[in-house]
Amino acid sequence: MAFTTEKKAKILDDHKTHTGDTGSPEVQVALLSAHIEDLAAHFQAHPKDHHSRLGLLKMINKRRSLLDYLRTASSNRYRALVERLGLRK
Repeated sequence: MAFTTEKKAKILDDHKTHTGDTGSPEVQVALLSAHIEDLAAHFQAHPKDHHSRLGLLKMINKRRSLLDYLRTASSNRYRALVERLGLRK
C-alpha cells in the first residue's frame, strides 16, 4: 500500500499539537513510523531489495533520534507518543 496524501493528512490530524503543526517531534515520529510500516510490508515481498533497506535503516535511526530528543525534552509527551504508536521502549 502506497503512502498517500490522505493517509498523511490523517496522521497529521491525529498527532498535531496545534493548528498547522507539521514539524513537532510527535508528528515527525508518527510519519516515520507509517513509512517504516509500509516498507516492512515491502520487504516481505522483496527480501533482496538492499537499497531500500538502507533507506529503512536511515528512517529508523532518524525516528530513534527524534524519540531520544522528545524523551529529554518532555518525558510525558514521550511516554504518551510511544504508547499511542505502540512502539517498544
